[in-house]
Amino acid sequence: MTRTTQWLYGWLLLLPAAVLLAAFTHYPAVATLWHSFRSTPRGARPAVWVGVDNYAQLGADPIFWQALSNNLWYALGTIPASIALSLLMAIWVNGRIAGRGFLRLAYFTPTVLPMIAVANIWLFFYTPEYGLLEKLLAPFGIAAHNWLGSKSTALPCLMVVTVWKEAGFFMIFYLAALQSLSSRLAEAAAIEGASRWYFFRRITFPLLMPTTLFVLVNAVINAFRMVDHIVVMTRGGPDNATALLLYYIYEIGFRFWDTGYAAALTMVLLAILGGAALAQFWFVERKVHYQ
Repeated sequence: MTRTTQWLYGWLLLLPAAVLLAAFTHYPAVATLWHSFRSTPRGARPAVWVGVDNYAQLGADPIFWQALSNNLWYALGTIPASIALSLLMAIWVNGRIAGRGFLRLAYFTPTVLPMIAVANIWLFFYTPEYGLLEKLLAPFGIAAHNWLGSKSTALPCLMVVTVWKEAGFFMIFYLAALQSLSSRLAEAAAIEGASRWYFFRRITFPLLMPTTLFVLVNAVINAFRMVDHIVVMTRGGPDNATALLLYYIYEIGFRFWDTGYAAALTMVLLAILGGAALAQFWFVERKVHYQ
């Protein structure tokens, strides 16, 4: 086989994935960038070039800044909690405990439930006066509270739902990584008299860094693509307290049909995700140890 044939054969193998990537990732991103510099077509009036007017509108849009702030707080509240909880669950179910298989199934079950079903389940939990949460708090003398109708508690309630659903998914990756570690490492540490905490901090966790990087990237993406729970549970309320960036883009693009402004908002979201991904690979990958 000649070098040219090998080159052609390799590109033919890559062609299906490259076509799908270009059609469903690169082309939509470029098209969105193009539309962000144009106005929204209205009836017989076609879209025209407006330059950076859509981006200038962002600065004077208070709802955009609130949605961005909500999203940052949402990410800060869900990403560390989901990763820490998934790691703790993985370590627990990786040990020799009774009912280990049942625990793994129980932790993973929220992951396979549809987003809409999860939202409806937690709507029942948060229902004022009649919900499960109210029934659990009533014996302690805690007054009834509208958890999703209060600006101070609506966003934290959505964070709890997200952590509950995502932790089991991330646990699977940590569990697979833990089971791939050699048992000789633990035996050698035990012979040297190392404590469990020292062994985890110095050996286990550094070896789990490739998995942590993968989980972190997915957690960041998930934190900025939440729509389903908001549509079912709060619709961005009360007073935009739970309006996240992607939900606001959905509202602008499909409810108010301002496609030009929605495209500009989308580019801001893509820039945030791109910057976050670069930061993760720049800072976190330095601490990644591949076996």
